[in-house]
Amino acid sequence: MNYPTIATCAGALLAASAPVHAEVIESASGGFATRDSAVVAADRATVWNALLHPENWWSHTWSDNPANLHLEARAGGCFCETIPAADGWPAGSVEHMRVISVMPGSTLRMSGSLGPLQAEGLTGTLTVTLEDVGGGTRITWDYITGGEARFPVAQFGPVVDGVQSEFLGELVALLGGPVEEG
Repeated sequence: MNYPTIATCAGALLAASAPVHAEVIESASGGFATRDSAVVAADRATVWNALLHPENWWSHTWSDNPANLHLEARAGGCFCETIPAADGWPAGSVEHMRVISVMPGSTLRMSGSLGPLQAEGLTGTLTVTLEDVGGGTRITWDYITGGEARFPVAQFGPVVDGVQSEFLGELVALLGGPVEEG
């Protein structure tokens, strides 16, 4: 499984520099909110199409293979992963998130906890918005998590923000990298 531990995420967060603007925008005892954004030269249609194909840019998977990911872009749709059969056991699956809102070309909203957060009593909402700006498209990536956990949730915000920044950074890289807003 390719989901890192808290310590690994913290180390990666300190060691890596992301090509996007990222910050923890709110953190309290029961949750946190992060926001990441970047501008790419691609138009909104191109960005939207890439966003709907996480198998081409999402890196953290339980199966160690992003090709096993699929996203059904409709309310109630699944951002899921197939776990291939192995060692005599049948194939399995993981629901990373459930799609709750699709506004083609502008907003994709999903609910669910990612990676190790799934084992806790936490709920997360990821909202990705696209906006035309001079010279391309701004992608804004908001992830809000709250609930109960066996660790200090608010202190985990910077680690999760690092992972969310990585996801956005991989999408941005697929789209040709970040550009200055013109």
